[in-house]
Amino acid sequence: MDNNNVQRDGFSSRLGILFAAAGSAIGLGNIWKFPYITGVYGGAAFILVYLLCIALIGLPIMLSEFTIGRRAQKNAIGSFKTLKPNSPWFLTGWMGFIAAFSILSFYGVVAGWTVDYIVKAITGAYVGLDADAIGGLFVGLISNPVMTVVYQLIFMILTGLIVYGGIKDGIEKYSKILMPLLLVIIVILDVRAVTLPGASEGINFLFSPDFSALSAEAVLVALGHAFFSLSLGMGTMITYGSYIGKKEDLGSMALQVTIADTVIALLAGLAIFPAVFAFGVEPAAGPGLVFITLPNVFNQMAGGMIWGVLFFLLLAVAALTSAISILEVVVAYFAEELKMPRHKATILATAAISFVGALAGLSYTSVLGNVLIPLPGFGSLVIFDWLDMLSANYLLPLGGLFISIFVGWIMKKEDVIDEVSNSGAIKISWFGAFMILAKVVAPIMIAIVFLNGIGIFKF
Repeated sequence: MDNNNVQRDGFSSRLGILFAAAGSAIGLGNIWKFPYITGVYGGAAFILVYLLCIALIGLPIMLSEFTIGRRAQKNAIGSFKTLKPNSPWFLTGWMGFIAAFSILSFYGVVAGWTVDYIVKAITGAYVGLDADAIGGLFVGLISNPVMTVVYQLIFMILTGLIVYGGIKDGIEKYSKILMPLLLVIIVILDVRAVTLPGASEGINFLFSPDFSALSAEAVLVALGHAFFSLSLGMGTMITYGSYIGKKEDLGSMALQVTIADTVIALLAGLAIFPAVFAFGVEPAAGPGLVFITLPNVFNQMAGGMIWGVLFFLLLAVAALTSAISILEVVVAYFAEELKMPRHKATILATAAISFVGALAGLSYTSVLGNVLIPLPGFGSLVIFDWLDMLSANYLLPLGGLFISIFVGWIMKKEDVIDEVSNSGAIKISWFGAFMILAKVVAPIMIAIVFLNGIGIFKF
């Protein structure tokens, strides 16, 4: 395989790979989105469907991305150019690149909100306020153009500084600090939540299935979130895969990352729902669960300020571990395809994404609130929602679909076997099942999510 870059940076340890890849997968999707969609769609029964979707879609696509990246030793776009030269397959890499750019643009805005809420928790800004007043605080934040942009820039600069250090001395080094910190915080919050009076009702909600609450919509949401949660389809795992050494077991690594992502999502639910039920709050509170409902819960808890600070610090750390992997997709392209020095590539990528992110944040304010962009299937949307819907409903599922087809049907089978078996050094008795999932099951399921998501069919 032609590498062209003997000095190419890479991960230095298996633990570093695991923490970085798991950090990429573990983000706001686990701690912000997963709990509230679980609440909306009925708890434990939804979780079981979600776990099945993770096994059928998440795991094979993640392994496919790792395989593509390590085989080619290139960025998301360069990987397809290397493995299938002089063909349109590089466009799949471009979809991942555009998805990563779009997602980090609005993701940085939401992450900025978490930074603001750390400050609010420390200063006691929501102490003594009722639910309506706390809701007013959140509306006040997202409609304030200055604070929206400032907090988004703080988060993006921090993300850029970590990626600036490179793979080994930047992403890997800080992932080894941030991931244990994330786990410690979430375990502390779990212990507090499950020891609250009345917490058992929340635990039952999470772990006692009620299949009567399941609907076709719930199944589709589980499918879509299983895909989104693992950072698939946006080039992150292809890019990280290119930094994984040839001696590492890709199948084992994909399984470990998938398990870590799912466990953190369940632990996040365990931190939230016992507290929500203990204080009689509606579990299906929607996206406002984190920024409106939970501060109200913290107000009613002994030592609520401490728990609030810890929770929003957890959100910010989870957002940061994901953001550095998404930014790396763009940086790797600039550095490798445009032959740009890495430090310049990082500054340019951070600045460009921050600029678009500022526009996304301002779309919830009076400054750009009237600027609407059409998107087929969704009408006209403000910039933030347009970036969100474009990536979640078009770019990610299409990217995942083509990645699955590429590994299942386009790459030479012997090359796939050679890569996942480390040239025969590892036993891969599971390979037949993996190929069935990559060739048939995952593409069909992703196609269903895509067609439903853009409104062509409503299942």
